[in-house]
Amino acid sequence: MTQDLGRLAEWIGNRESDTDHVTVPSVHRLSCTLDRDDPRPKTGDPLPIGWHSILFPRVVRQSQIGPDGHPQRGDFLPPVPLPRRMFAGKRITFEGDLRVGDEVRRDSVIQSVTPKTGKSGQMVFVTVRTEISSPRGLAVVEEQDIVYREEPDPNAPKPAVEPMPAPGTAVWKKVVTPDPVMLFRYSALTFNGHRIHYDYPYVTGTEGYPTLVMNGGLTTLLVFELARAHAGSPLRHLSSRNVRPLFVNRAITLCGEPSADGRTAKLWAEDDSGAVALSATAEFTG
Repeated sequence: MTQDLGRLAEWIGNRESDTDHVTVPSVHRLSCTLDRDDPRPKTGDPLPIGWHSILFPRVVRQSQIGPDGHPQRGDFLPPVPLPRRMFAGKRITFEGDLRVGDEVRRDSVIQSVTPKTGKSGQMVFVTVRTEISSPRGLAVVEEQDIVYREEPDPNAPKPAVEPMPAPGTAVWKKVVTPDPVMLFRYSALTFNGHRIHYDYPYVTGTEGYPTLVMNGGLTTLLVFELARAHAGSPLRHLSSRNVRPLFVNRAITLCGEPSADGRTAKLWAEDDSGAVALSATAEFTG
């Protein structure tokens, strides 16, 4: 295991590129998944901030799917020899707009591969930097952190995890209770086959969670939507960190506290016990 982890640095600098299209059906389907009453999108309409998450899903042949439902590792992403994979956080800067009808290009690079040891055992953090360009130039720069973990010892006591306190006082607030259908629809839109989002026997028996796990990308998107509904100007930059899993059929409280000048905001999501599950900072263009 130690030797395998040591070789993962060879994947730093690995690159891949792809093209995709911002289509009317995909934008309309995401709007409905978010329970919005938007008019049907038209070619040329701006894509709402954060909705680029439905672009560029990883698509491989069925025979190349790993046991967790993700594509097997070792092509673009490094072959981390740890079974559990989770979305840990991201940093996004919006440089320009994307519009319905655009053909868009993605250029990604493995920026870092960092083995660590924590209370739950060995972990590996992989950071991927992605640039998304439209026909008008660079639109989105995103750094995404993926964490891989080893299986916990079923006989070991679970480490106590102190909940993170809320980073501010909620001025903006919305409660969303995701159900399995909402999670399924978002997974379908993003072609996400990770079994923790739909396979109850797998997520409870193999992964040890109490029920289906909320998609971290969808939680981040809901935070984007909170800022879009309340902020006085468009979002320019967001840095987010996922610190605690969220689950279906349990209320998520989305919170925001804007700065006095409205140029920045603290954003976070709380689980049904009031513990912070996602924490973010936002900067706006105004």
